[in-house]
Amino acid sequence: MTAHAFAAESRRDNVPDAFWMPFTPMRAFRQAPLLFERAEGMHYITPDGRRVLDGMAGLWCVNAGHGQAKITEAIRAAAGRLDFVSSFKMSHPDAQAYAARLCDFAPEGIDHVFFVNSGSEAVDTALKIARAYHQARGQAGRTKLIGRAKGYHGMGWGGLSVSGIGRHKAAFGPLLPDVAHLPLPYDRATMAFSRGRPEGGLAAAEALETLLQIHDPATVAAVIVEPVTGSGGVYPPPKGYLECLRAICDRHGILLIFDEVITGFGRLGSPFAAQAYGVRPDLMSCAKGMTNGAVPMGGVLVAGHVYEAFMAGPPEAIELLHGYTYSAHPLACAAGLATLDVFAEQDILGSLAKVLPLWEERAHRLKGAAHVVDIRTAGLLCAIDLAPRPGADGARGGEANALCLDAGVLVRNAGDTLVLSPPLVIARAEIEEIFAAIERALGRIG
Repeated sequence: MTAHAFAAESRRDNVPDAFWMPFTPMRAFRQAPLLFERAEGMHYITPDGRRVLDGMAGLWCVNAGHGQAKITEAIRAAAGRLDFVSSFKMSHPDAQAYAARLCDFAPEGIDHVFFVNSGSEAVDTALKIARAYHQARGQAGRTKLIGRAKGYHGMGWGGLSVSGIGRHKAAFGPLLPDVAHLPLPYDRATMAFSRGRPEGGLAAAEALETLLQIHDPATVAAVIVEPVTGSGGVYPPPKGYLECLRAICDRHGILLIFDEVITGFGRLGSPFAAQAYGVRPDLMSCAKGMTNGAVPMGGVLVAGHVYEAFMAGPPEAIELLHGYTYSAHPLACAAGLATLDVFAEQDILGSLAKVLPLWEERAHRLKGAAHVVDIRTAGLLCAIDLAPRPGADGARGGEANALCLDAGVLVRNAGDTLVLSPPLVIARAEIEEIFAAIERALGRIG
């Protein structure tokens, strides 16, 4: 067989199926490909120049808006200065600087960060740290992990195992053993059309005690939850719920992990949900907004007492036999530092505080619109549940999505739930444009 030389152009004439896309129906995409060529501010721009308002911040990640010049320039400068250095027994100045500033941005008591490359890697890393923590303290029998119904924790084996969305797991089992799940802390009968944290969810938190009676708390390593359920449908935590989980975990010596991949970097109006809700976990996974989506990056933020448990052995020994080639990649660290600069210099969280009441009020004006059975808001997040069409679950959500795109607004649907998570720099007029497009779309579908 003759070896092919590297070529400047493909011989495949840019056949779409050369790229097997994630979470995409490839045959449908081939019939109507959606391509974006550029982005700026709140908008994507198609190859033919059409502007589309981004109602999803890319994929929950472009929190500071598209095309932030400071971030772009930081990446460009980093690429010219240091293209790559391993983080295995060596490092670079930006990694040290970004870790320190990120911990300053995080809740008090979070003193360390382990860098990875995505939210999925961050979750699997947090789960491994949790198990290794107990082993380091002489409790190797603590291996069980507890997730929650409708939780989404990425697509790694560990994250998928603790996730609570069945359709994501169906093709890949069996997954990790020794995993249990809490119920979703939401009851539409009493919590529908919630604004922020609803009342009455403590029973769902106390269900953790029931699980521990079944599984023996001395065998449980960690509980992992999204402070606000994201991809599973934007379910905010009821009042007192996270506080109750924290107390139960403390009582039984179990680590509490917050998956802040979506809620981190300002989504709820505070740097992290842990600060917004006043509950500090032991470990926090983050990604998405870390670099404003410009370079893949993730991390696990680690409380001091967890880190110190690994530091008791010989100083020449590797404390955690875990890592990735691209952990703390120079370009990602540069983008992360610049993102923190942008948040500070543009006072993004201060500006966001002024528009959050407008966001909430306009979202809930859709109560009573065609097919709407529930609306949930938390920070700059919103979910709109539509009544399923008989015999065609998901059809209304898909049609509403398509009609909004035709109107120049990008939203996301998970079945019959429309999910919104725009850049934090959104203005009043753009809020109106998003919800007006949804309202018109709902009026057109049967």
